[in-house]
Amino acid sequence: MEARERVESRLVEAQVKEKERGEFNVRPQPPNPQPPRYDYTDTALGMVCTRSFPAIVGTADMMLKASGVRLVGYEKTGSGYCTAVVRGNIADVRIAVEVGAETAAEFGQFISKLVIARPDRNLDAILPIGSRLAQFVSDRGHSRLSNLAIGLLETRGYPAMVGAADAMLKAADVQLAASEIIGDGLCTAIIRGRVSDVAMAIEAGMHEAERIGELNAVMVIPRPLEDLEETLPLASCWIEERKPIALPLEIKQPQKELVAKTEVEQTTAQEFVQLPDLESQVEPVALPELDEIPMPPSETH
Repeated sequence: MEARERVESRLVEAQVKEKERGEFNVRPQPPNPQPPRYDYTDTALGMVCTRSFPAIVGTADMMLKASGVRLVGYEKTGSGYCTAVVRGNIADVRIAVEVGAETAAEFGQFISKLVIARPDRNLDAILPIGSRLAQFVSDRGHSRLSNLAIGLLETRGYPAMVGAADAMLKAADVQLAASEIIGDGLCTAIIRGRVSDVAMAIEAGMHEAERIGELNAVMVIPRPLEDLEETLPLASCWIEERKPIALPLEIKQPQKELVAKTEVEQTTAQEFVQLPDLESQVEPVALPELDEIPMPPSETH
């Protein structure tokens, strides 16, 4: 205890000296920091690591559909290693991690897995395993490619990926959504479209990638969930930004101009049209006397 008190007192003295010398710089905070979209405090942590981006996306898709966990994002540590990070209650996290590990093993890309029932708050504050990682996955709004099937094709080498992407775009009605590079020469092209078009495009891209270089992995996800779409890379050209509508702060009413009284009378007089006097032009019509009109002879039967 005495040693700890000595260390704390030395730290306080050092901070006081730095303040006096003007060397104590506090990192400026961004104006109006955005609060995290989800609060992962007191939730279990689950992670599955693979050595392929299409494999980790397919693994994360199965984890989301197996239980009620939330996909925080992916942590790429280089050399092709990718980790899917999920949070939720301990039961759902255990199920999701087991399903994810089995899926990654079927792909032949499984590396490791981890479940922590109650991670320390210091981990959440420092490591990208919760809200800190979720900050990078901002709410991008609506995309023109939402609710479409996803196709991923991974090659070793950039030329093979570019050639495969060109072949996929020409083979079917699909759109290139983005590309991802995870190290160790692994490059992934991500396409979106209808399920049949995506499957046809992936097949054409596989042949082209094998012709140019090395094909590493492919993945087709027919119905991606919202969490999966939010964590996937997406080119900015596909994002529809919300533009505010410019509304007037106050509506100006048209003001009536004051006109002199004489001008008003003249204007009123000009508006009246002089009509003729119909009574003065009426002429009486002479009607015949009834006695002078001869009556027709009565007919006798």
